[in-house]
Amino acid sequence: MSISIQDIVLRLFLAALLGCLVGIERERKDWSAGMRTHMLVCMGAALAAITSAFGFQDIVGTPNVVLDPSRIAAQVISGIGFLCAGTILFLRQEIIRGLTTAAGLWTVGCVGLAIGAGLWVAGVAATIIIVIILAALKPLEKVFFGKKKNLRLLTIIIKRGEFPMDQLQIILQNVVGNYVSLTLIPWVSEGEDVLKLRLRNGISVSQAATMTDKIRGISGVVEVTMGRLN
Repeated sequence: MSISIQDIVLRLFLAALLGCLVGIERERKDWSAGMRTHMLVCMGAALAAITSAFGFQDIVGTPNVVLDPSRIAAQVISGIGFLCAGTILFLRQEIIRGLTTAAGLWTVGCVGLAIGAGLWVAGVAATIIIVIILAALKPLEKVFFGKKKNLRLLTIIIKRGEFPMDQLQIILQNVVGNYVSLTLIPWVSEGEDVLKLRLRNGISVSQAATMTDKIRGISGVVEVTMGRLN
């Protein structure tokens, strides 16, 4: 079984086009993995699939030689995973960015494999679904889950046994009201613990500054930092 030059070119161009459609959405959000990256990943995966399926036809039938056309394609999935890892950013503790972009890159690689294998309908349908997930579902995600994501994270390093929790409760109640959750992480270092508080959305910059200044004035506080969870 062989493949024509026209078919090879068509598959590569279609893979690049589908990767472009997904990449445009990421480019619009100004992510590091944009249109060209998605095009290259998708087309490269398609080329790997074509090579795996048709690139060794000249030795088919050679004694003691057994070919598995899925081996190269399988390695593409693992290889793209390393590329995806480079798009994930660990900004601060518990704040991670780029997971969606990484998942999109990996899925685009799978689309390229499908196109390279001649599964036109599967590749095009998957691309349409990817674009819908990335672009159309984002507003719904903000409506239903935005309140959970837009939280401020207050991290307080305290001296073990010297921190008056009641004073913290008073400050929180006076400045921001109730908090969402409080987590105590003991024994982060010798004689120190960490308090992590998730505060409700809507806290202004001035409120945050006032609160952190008051908390720093409590005995037993070593360090106070404020960040966002989204």
